[in-house]
Amino acid sequence: MSIPFFSKLRSQKHYLQLVKPELKQVSEFVEAQASCFDPEVTDYMETVCQSKGKMLRPALVLLVAGATGGIKEAHIRLGALLEMVHLASLVHDDVIDEADKRRDEATANALWGNSLAVLLGDVLFSHAMVLGTEFGSTEFCRRLANTVRDVCQGKWPSPAACMT
Repeated sequence: MSIPFFSKLRSQKHYLQLVKPELKQVSEFVEAQASCFDPEVTDYMETVCQSKGKMLRPALVLLVAGATGGIKEAHIRLGALLEMVHLASLVHDDVIDEADKRRDEATANALWGNSLAVLLGDVLFSHAMVLGTEFGSTEFCRRLANTVRDVCQGKWPSPAACMT
């Protein structure tokens, strides 16, 4: 599908309407990833993977793809991969911020404790990196791994914060 010229659209909501069916495919792909884990992890991952956000990262991938030649299955997978990295960072953020709720839903750390929430975030990060290998590009994998590392490093507390 190639998206027509969309400069006449006036709001984010209108832009997202252009890729609504494809965003649904991204959501379904992310939710389906829960079944890729060991049975003892699956229930936890289903809960984490079903949390719905604004899907801005996948939307940007899809809008750019639509404006530059058409949305393909690889764009759906890339959008899902980016959403999983984002979800993992939110799980970690909630632990660091000691948040009990996100979008009126209980956070992973509120449901199962900080240790399990951190592990779930780590598993999501690593699964996104595994999905990245399906793109067949060493450079892509390197950039994805660096991005995950940078996100995790960005959450490292400053020495001053550790002393309070």
